[in-house]
Amino acid sequence: MKVLVVGGSGFIGSTLCGELKRRGHDVTALSRSPSSDDLPKGVNKVMGNVREYGSIREAFEGKDAVYNLVALSPLFKPSGGDKMHDEIHRKGTEHVVRAAEKHDVGHLVQMSALGADPDGPTAYIRSKGEAEEIVTESVLDYTIFRPSVVFGDGGEFVSFTKLLAPPYVSALPGGGKTRFQPIWVGDLVPILADAIEDETHVGRTYEIGGPDKLTLAEIARLIHDADGRSTTIVPVPMGLAKIGLSIGDLVPGFPMGKDQYRSLQFDNVTDDNDTDAFGVGVGELTTLRAYLNGQAGGADGKSATAASD
Repeated sequence: MKVLVVGGSGFIGSTLCGELKRRGHDVTALSRSPSSDDLPKGVNKVMGNVREYGSIREAFEGKDAVYNLVALSPLFKPSGGDKMHDEIHRKGTEHVVRAAEKHDVGHLVQMSALGADPDGPTAYIRSKGEAEEIVTESVLDYTIFRPSVVFGDGGEFVSFTKLLAPPYVSALPGGGKTRFQPIWVGDLVPILADAIEDETHVGRTYEIGGPDKLTLAEIARLIHDADGRSTTIVPVPMGLAKIGLSIGDLVPGFPMGKDQYRSLQFDNVTDDNDTDAFGVGVGELTTLRAYLNGQAGGADGKSATAASD
């Protein structure tokens, strides 16, 4: 099968390209600046920017399946402001769908997010919801994935947690009670690859998470324990956190803002984990603790299968 991975040189994309290549597919990675250092051997590379339709259009010619993985992180404030979520997620998806329809692509796999909703509380969640609508209203066969946070080598979830919750004393909004369901990239990617190999996944939206639902405080303790350090969680009232992060919105280069504050007000967990739709039991998934202890590949919280952004 000829497969195009839009965002193929990123954290999840590079690992997915390797998985698809191992399964015998002809794989092309599209990104703004593809490099051989970011991609497994044998993966084709093409340059394009989803914000510019003309730069990506021809890459879709002759493709049987396309993955749209391009996304901004919900963890950090975009350098161009919240409007960038709309530019990348909604407008970018619009361009991907348009190109896929033009070239009669057989299957589009859209990477979304838990809680995606056009009327959601954050710019990230709203733009992801609007992107889903574009996909579902298209003429394409599609599969949509809504994962919780993804961790692995080159991912930013562990480093983000260390930034937000430093060792020894961590002042966390609301005491770090927001829950996440982290999934290892090495578990997620085979599920993504399965989606184009079984037509029963067409027209479906799947919520995917890891084996554990953990609070931010619990995650911080796990990460620092793996580094041989401890941390004491000091609760910061949410009202005070709102003021601090609102000010952060006005400070150039400050990594977080009001949208990140809003994201900490709701959990990032599945209602029903859909890994079983791919023959994967929750008990087979890698825990964050095992990963941090080097049991999923490398040490220092890094897997052996993922590549850097």
